[in-house]
Amino acid sequence: MTAYPPAGSGNEETMDRQNLTLLTDLYELTMMQGYFKNKDRNETVIFDAFYRNNPSDGGYAICAGLEQVIQYIKGLRFEEEDIRYLASLGIFDKDFLDYLKSFRFSGDIYAIPEGTVMFPREPMIKVIAPIMEAQLVETAILNIINHQSLIATKASRVCFAARGDGIMEFGLRRAQGPDAGTYGARAAMIGGCIGTSNVLAGQLFDVPVKGTHAHSWIMSFPDEYTAFKTYADMYPGACILLVDTYDTLKSGVPNAIRVFTEMREAGIPLTFYGIRLDSGDLAYLSKKARKMLDEAGFTDAVISASNDLDEFLIDSLKVQGATITSWGVGTNLITSKDNPSFGGVYKLAAIQDENGVFIPKIKLSENSEKVTNPGNKMIYRIYEKESGKVKADLICLVDEVYKEEDDLLLFDPQEPWKKTKLKGGTYRMRPIMEHIFEKGECIYTSPKVMDIRAYCQKELNTLWDETRRLVNPHKVYVDLSAKLYDVKLALLDQMGER
Repeated sequence: MTAYPPAGSGNEETMDRQNLTLLTDLYELTMMQGYFKNKDRNETVIFDAFYRNNPSDGGYAICAGLEQVIQYIKGLRFEEEDIRYLASLGIFDKDFLDYLKSFRFSGDIYAIPEGTVMFPREPMIKVIAPIMEAQLVETAILNIINHQSLIATKASRVCFAARGDGIMEFGLRRAQGPDAGTYGARAAMIGGCIGTSNVLAGQLFDVPVKGTHAHSWIMSFPDEYTAFKTYADMYPGACILLVDTYDTLKSGVPNAIRVFTEMREAGIPLTFYGIRLDSGDLAYLSKKARKMLDEAGFTDAVISASNDLDEFLIDSLKVQGATITSWGVGTNLITSKDNPSFGGVYKLAAIQDENGVFIPKIKLSENSEKVTNPGNKMIYRIYEKESGKVKADLICLVDEVYKEEDDLLLFDPQEPWKKTKLKGGTYRMRPIMEHIFEKGECIYTSPKVMDIRAYCQKELNTLWDETRRLVNPHKVYVDLSAKLYDVKLALLDQMGER
C-alpha cells in the first residue's frame, strides 16, 4: 500500500512511505538512457500534462492529486535495490546506472491547485527541467492526477445532482485496490462529499468518516427489533437504522419507529437519527417511510439511501419526489463507472536553446484535437465582473501582459472566426497556475483536504448552472492568445513544408 502522509499531518516520520521512483513505464527509462548517451543531459525542456475531453461528457473537471505528486517528486531517488533490478534487465549500461545513483529532481513545476475547476487542453501541470528528469516523471504524474481528478469530478457531479443533500462516499470495497479506494476517497471529499466510510482515508487525510451497519448486524440477532434496539443503545447520537433486511414498510420502518419512540420516552436526545434504504423502489419507499415517520412525530428523522446510486439516478429520484436527504454512493463513484479513465496526456512543448530561449515544439495529428499547443504557457481565468461567473480561459505565453481596463478580444482557436470582445472594466482575470517546485525545492504548501473541499465549492459556484448540468452542458471556451495562436500556425506551416 502506498502511503503519502498529508501535508501538515505530523505523520511524515511515522508513516511508511514506499519509494515510487520505479512507478514508471519502461520506455521512460530507455529514453532516459538514450538522452544520456546521445544528447546534452542538462538540456532543459517543458512538458505539459493536460486532458482533451471532460469526463462523463460534462462541462468541466476538478483538479486533484497534486499533494501526492509533490510527495512523489520529493521522494525521487534510485535505491540500491532499484539499481540492481534495472541492471538485471540487461538493457542498461553501467555508466547510466551509476548516473541514476545520484539522481534527484532539480527542475521547476507549475500546477493548477487542487480543487480548481479546469477545462480541456489547458496544462494541469507544467514541468520545466532537464530532459531526463522531465521524461522520468511523466508516468507517475499522469497516474496520480488522472485518477484523483477523475474521482473528484465524478463526486462533484453526484453532489450537484443531490441539490444540497449530503453525499457519503461508500466505495472502498468496490475500488480497484487499496490505493484507488483510499486516494479515491480523498478525491471524493475534494469533489464535495461530506464523509467517507474509509477509515484509513479518515486517518491519513483528517476527513470525516461515516457509516451505519450492515444487514449482517440485523441477521445476527433473534429479530429485527432487538438488533435496532441494541444498536440504538450503543450509538444513540448517530442512530441510522437499516430497514430493508426483511420487509421495509411492514417490519423495518415500524421497528425503527418503535425504537425511536422508546428513546424519546427515555429522555434520550434524538440528535442524529433515521433510517437507511438499500434496495427496492427508493422513490416509493422513501415517500411511504416519510409519511410513517412524520405521523409518528419524527419529522426530523433522516432518510438515507444507497444501492448503486449515481448522479443520474439521484437526479431522477429527486424529480420523482423521493424524500431522501442523505445519500451513500459507492461503486459508481469510486470507480467512475460510466467513465473509468480521465485521459490526461503529457507532451513536449518547448526546448531551451543555448541562449536560454525556449523554442516551441508542436505535435501534429490527423485528429485536430490531438495537435498540441506549443511554447512556455500560462493560463488566465476570465470572469464576468458583474456575476463573478467564468467567461472563458485564456492560454497565453508567459511573457504576455494584460490589463483589465483594456478591451479583450477572444476567439475560438478551432473556429477563429467566432469572436467575442469583452469591454474593459467588465471582466477580471487571474492566473490559475501556482509555482510548486523551484530548482528542485518545493515552495508550495498543500492545504488540508477539507480546506481544498471548501475552495472547490467556491470554484464550482463560479460556473454557470448551464455548465454544471448533467446532460449536454454549456461549453466553457478555452481560447489561445493571438500571439500563441500565431506561434502555433507558424509551426504548423513549417511542418507542412517538410
